[in-house]
Amino acid sequence: MTVPAYPSRQPAAGGVSSCGGAGGGCGDRTACDGGDGGRATAPVVALRGRHPCFDPAPQAHARAGRLHLPVSPACNITCQFCARDFNASDRRPGVARRLLKPEQALDVVRRALRLCPEISVVGIAGPGDTLATNHAIDTFALIHADFPTLINCLSTNGLRLPDRAKELAAVGVQTLTVTVNAVAPEIQAVISPVIADRGKRLEGIEAARVLIANQLEGIAKAVALGMVVKVNCVLIPGVNDDHIGAVAQKVAAAGASLFNIIALIPTHNLAHLPAPSPALLARAQREAGRHISVFTHCQRCRADAAGVPGVSDIADLLYDRRLDATTFSHG
Repeated sequence: MTVPAYPSRQPAAGGVSSCGGAGGGCGDRTACDGGDGGRATAPVVALRGRHPCFDPAPQAHARAGRLHLPVSPACNITCQFCARDFNASDRRPGVARRLLKPEQALDVVRRALRLCPEISVVGIAGPGDTLATNHAIDTFALIHADFPTLINCLSTNGLRLPDRAKELAAVGVQTLTVTVNAVAPEIQAVISPVIADRGKRLEGIEAARVLIANQLEGIAKAVALGMVVKVNCVLIPGVNDDHIGAVAQKVAAAGASLFNIIALIPTHNLAHLPAPSPALLARAQREAGRHISVFTHCQRCRADAAGVPGVSDIADLLYDRRLDATTFSHG
């Protein structure tokens, strides 16, 4: 299977509202009825009004704030759609203004809470993978000690999740997002052709099998440790668009409570592909909604996002001032 080439781009999905608003909506009550179609598990219900990325109700984005801390410098898999960068302009995952040391991140949390008291969640989602190095876990240890009432949230590709899940629980991580783009090795090998596993470079089908197995095992372990798990799945036209239901079914069986389909932002090695149309996104949400509660209002946030989604953005105030050792590199 190869990445298909398209002569022209279809209309982008844009901002998709959960119930037929701008961008087309999903037109499916399973995904849109109160945000969850009645499928929301008790842990997800308990997060309503407190975590904007784990609350299926669209209005949650106007109630609670989140802070993303860009502390993770490296990644252990290659994804064809991912172009990590450092700038203040791109509005997509994998991008941040700068890297922070764990100690700097703790100072950012203090200032963020003064600027935006609505912040209830501190998340680490990059710009690299959060479990490829120790920086995210070290940061959460500091935050959990000083701010034990904040929700600690981590996003990962899941490759190291089986052997690091206990460490996450120990530093107070309560909510976890795992990106699972395929559960068929032949599809996953197209999306992420190379991984680095315990010092070994794996490619193709072999790499895909290891990644998928670790993702599903890691989800099950995290749930057993008390974490609430959401799965992100990047919808890639011509690659995994007929596979979303299978992904949702597998991760639900592993224990995930919520499923978020992220429309591809055509960039890096997939810059030639179209962004998913609203109709394609709606179909994918319907297929996933047969197996798991679907989250439909993702903002595709940067790795240094801060504020109440759709209401306030304090990232410029936090990061566009000189920090101590702004040229710090994790190496």
